[in-house]
Amino acid sequence: MSNWIAACKLDDIEPEGVIRFDHDGRTYAVYRSPDDEVFCTDGLCTHESVHLADGLVMDYEIECPKHAGAFDYRTGEAKRLPPCVNLKTYPAKVESDAVLIAVG
Repeated sequence: MSNWIAACKLDDIEPEGVIRFDHDGRTYAVYRSPDDEVFCTDGLCTHESVHLADGLVMDYEIECPKHAGAFDYRTGEAKRLPPCVNLKTYPAKVESDAVLIAVG
């Protein structure tokens, strides 16, 4: 069963941007796509546990700031080495101006 929690306001995330969200001892990355959809993944790179929110978002990919590995943030798929383990993804939606993510 998932619990929807408010991560931020939509305007807190720039278009083609990402923010870090910490909740219950875990770190998440919350993304805003070029067409204003929202997505959520684990917040740490699967390669060396670097915060992805410090990385660069281009189209539908997040680039890790440490070794330039990349993931598709819609699916969590590792797209460019060195990461070879996919990110876990979480449902995300916008209600009013709030970005909600489903965790748990």
